[in-house]
Amino acid sequence: MNKLLDQLNQLLGDNGLLLGQSLRDHPASALIQPAALIRPNSTEQLSAALRLCYDADQAVVPQGGRTGMVSGQLANAQEIVVSLERMTKIEQLDTSARTMTVEAGIALQTVQEAAEQSDLMFPLDLGARGSATIGGNIATNAGGNRVVRFGMTREMVLGLEAVLADGTIISSMSSVLKNNTGYDLKQLFIGSEGTLGIVTRAVLRLRPKPRSQNTALLAASSFPQLIALLGEADAALGGSMSSFEVMWNNFYQHVTDGGDRHRQPLADHYPYYVIVESMGADQTTDNIRFNRCMESLLESELIEDAVIAQSQKERESIWEIRDDVESLLSLYPFSTYDISVPLAFMEDYVDDIQAKLTQKWPQSRCIVFGHLGDGNIHLIVAMGSDSSDAHHQVDTIIYNALRHRNGIISAEHGIGLEKKAHLNVSRSSAEISLMRTLKQALDPKNILNPQKVI
Repeated sequence: MNKLLDQLNQLLGDNGLLLGQSLRDHPASALIQPAALIRPNSTEQLSAALRLCYDADQAVVPQGGRTGMVSGQLANAQEIVVSLERMTKIEQLDTSARTMTVEAGIALQTVQEAAEQSDLMFPLDLGARGSATIGGNIATNAGGNRVVRFGMTREMVLGLEAVLADGTIISSMSSVLKNNTGYDLKQLFIGSEGTLGIVTRAVLRLRPKPRSQNTALLAASSFPQLIALLGEADAALGGSMSSFEVMWNNFYQHVTDGGDRHRQPLADHYPYYVIVESMGADQTTDNIRFNRCMESLLESELIEDAVIAQSQKERESIWEIRDDVESLLSLYPFSTYDISVPLAFMEDYVDDIQAKLTQKWPQSRCIVFGHLGDGNIHLIVAMGSDSSDAHHQVDTIIYNALRHRNGIISAEHGIGLEKKAHLNVSRSSAEISLMRTLKQALDPKNILNPQKVI
């Protein structure tokens, strides 16, 4: 290890290699101190560093903004962490082609703001926008609040560059939408959680900046209403619906309890609360369409009550309720889950797991919320115990209930360490075998984020 560290120091310099106190002071050492942290300033420098690690059989763990939820970014004392925090440039913003070429260490929010300044939009949005990096978003195929209209991260990446375990640079930096020249190699790295290669640069697809934005908080009394509401709102808004977020009553009550954190826009006795948002081209016309849609939903009794945001401040206040996941920390200890279930099975699934959790832990709480428009919900299960056995029992309840409902154990957070043992719930043995074949082909020494995903 010492010989390798000397070689890395010569290659990267003091600012590029962190050891000792500088490493202990770095956020990468928050949970466990890795052997070292390398911070390349270019794809070529990372390539040279990985080549040294590969020759030394040294395991490396890529880290983005360290906002992941499945421990995919964790490193142990025998591993070296790779951070692209010095690779944060916007290399090109092409307004005519609506593309942005960036280094992978750049923060999502920085990309969003740069696009907005050019009258464009990068559609990906999530609560950790200020910390999450584009490289991390790509590695985990992040979802967020607008998947129902714009899709996952992979829909927003036209090209990328990645470095393989042995230092080979794969540069597929295409900037065109249509590229049908054989295998789409970038897809190997999107969602692979740094196990097949480390993404260093990307060409991002931008969209026109919306000229209008309308937001409403709705109340519904039954799950069948929610499903009908989703279809009716999407159709009535002419394809402009960008978000359809649902909060079960227990989430809404917890976040707005007592009004200390948020004022309640609607009374707290409804079973479900929905944020519907649309983005369009003309504020006046879209206001009329949006208001008519809300009126129609009330008249057809698909919703019980509604609040339509009249200003940016009111819009932000509605979203702050949904985004205030931090308030759930008061329930600790808990287990968190990010799953997808077909809408036809979702109500039954939630009722099933809540009954089983209550039977096992009568005082337990299961808080439910999520991006219902794309079939993704989040579960916060507080069972009153932080023992590994309790967490394992909750995992079994949550994941086994997905098997016969065609459910997915990870909708947008990835597999990492925490969900690896349950991958067979959502993937067949043949699929897992093919994943292992890809891993062996691209990383035969198993040095890239080892023990993660598979």
